[in-house]
Amino acid sequence: MKRIDIDEAIRQHNKWRRQFLNAFAGGNYADMPLSEHRCCTLANSLVKSLAEHQSSRQTPDNLSGLISVHNRFHDLANEIVDLSQNGLGDSADLLLPELNEGAHQLVAALDQLREQLAE
Repeated sequence: MKRIDIDEAIRQHNKWRRQFLNAFAGGNYADMPLSEHRCCTLANSLVKSLAEHQSSRQTPDNLSGLISVHNRFHDLANEIVDLSQNGLGDSADLLLPELNEGAHQLVAALDQLREQLAE
């Protein structure tokens, strides 16, 4: 199984979220590079790990839940992007707290995965 660098995943997601919020708050949102967000390497690693674990019948309990939390985080970011690009910045603003909560849930789920893999 390819190991997921959980600390790096947390660091990268926190860094991206800060950049996202700073760009959005500063009105420079259109200049924010989204390729990292829309081509997230963590998503690929999680799906590969899930497939490997399912084939060995040793899936960590929260791996599929982690994938769901991760997908929700990116779904929110996509929704914020779409709203902003369609001139609905006020509506996009309303989703920023939910994006922060999604980021906290993602970190918590990654921490749980770390604990399960250590057992």
